[in-house]
Amino acid sequence: MTKVSPGRAVQPDTRPTPGPRRFGTLQLRAVDTGSCNGCEMEIAQAFGPVYDAAQYGVRLVASPRHADGLLVTGTPTLNMRQPLERVRDAVPRPALVIACGDCALGRGPYAEAYAVTGPVSEHLTVHAEICGCPPHPDDIVRVLREISGR
Repeated sequence: MTKVSPGRAVQPDTRPTPGPRRFGTLQLRAVDTGSCNGCEMEIAQAFGPVYDAAQYGVRLVASPRHADGLLVTGTPTLNMRQPLERVRDAVPRPALVIACGDCALGRGPYAEAYAVTGPVSEHLTVHAEICGCPPHPDDIVRVLREISGR
């Protein structure tokens, strides 16, 4: 099914869905599509020494070409629609997409703004959602543990 957004049609991600990982590390590329940086601060806490998501085999990488998936925060805007799709296309298949925070889920304070194009799920196939504004590091680590299988 094709979803129509203002200005042009957007093709949904039809690549295979990855299952739980049984070995190795889960490498994620964090993508901010326009937020207040609250989610990014909580993600930094989740990967810091207190919550230490790395002990469960999850780590953040700088390049989408080295990533197994995307950790998307913020409200997708008209200016970020095309870069978000480019980053998704750069991730090797099958790519995992995690929507982090209420803004990425279309429920944040900017949900009705004129330049907002909807939740991340209107642009990419979302495999996991982390609710909260901002989400607590415990919730972020819990979802990442479920995905990594550890």
